[in-house]
Amino acid sequence: MDPDLTQRLENWFSPLSGSLTAFSGGVDSAVVLYLSKRFLGDRGIGVIADSPSLKRSDLEIARSFCSQFEIVLKVIQTNELDNPNYAQNPINRCYYCKDTLYSAMRDMHRRDYSNYTLLNGANLDDQGDYRPGHQAASEQKVRSPLAECGIGKKAIRQLAKEFELPVWDKPASPCLSSRIPYGEAVSAEKLRQIELAESALNRLEFDHVRVRYISSAARIEAPVEDIAKLKESFHLIEPELLSIGFARVEIDVEGFVSGKLNRSISANG
Repeated sequence: MDPDLTQRLENWFSPLSGSLTAFSGGVDSAVVLYLSKRFLGDRGIGVIADSPSLKRSDLEIARSFCSQFEIVLKVIQTNELDNPNYAQNPINRCYYCKDTLYSAMRDMHRRDYSNYTLLNGANLDDQGDYRPGHQAASEQKVRSPLAECGIGKKAIRQLAKEFELPVWDKPASPCLSSRIPYGEAVSAEKLRQIELAESALNRLEFDHVRVRYISSAARIEAPVEDIAKLKESFHLIEPELLSIGFARVEIDVEGFVSGKLNRSISANG
């Protein structure tokens, strides 16, 4: 472990009276929450939004993580689908999601934790991506220790492995709404179908997979090396996904590309 890096992180946390960390169950926010516990003790608290856009499996991973490390976890209901600005799925949908979460955290801060600092898991590499949620973080004065310490994704994975965090090799798992093209409305039913479809594929040993909801169709993305296996298993996959409610099932032969639906932003810009 790089002693300079851990010292830098300890120095970052040392002035804090306590922290409320927006926790998703993913590796980035898990590292921040673990460090909060390590450096602040019981004053390092996690906050997770239980909403239809969060996979049930990710919620259970988050609960298990906090139980393992004896971290206080606050589970809040954010109900972002009730906000038409979110449900209509504009290109800045993530702003409304994060604004809802951070506003709830800010209310918690004012009510019970007035001297605590709000944190998230944003890192150095996120700064080059399209992430409207950063605007919400800035407006709500949420800080990003990983980004502020100049730490990117590769170093975060390494830190998580050295800290023996169970999520160190967990694939990225963005919210379920990210599977729906911008401009197509987000609904609880669509999110349920996507989650069930990805769970079905996981059971068939496709671990790194996305199911995009494209005009009532399930379009499956997996790494290029898994495309042949997907085609071989299609006779098992198709009827199960049709039974969930999709009109048809497709394999994206380009393969998995993180943030693929963001291409429409630059294409229309």
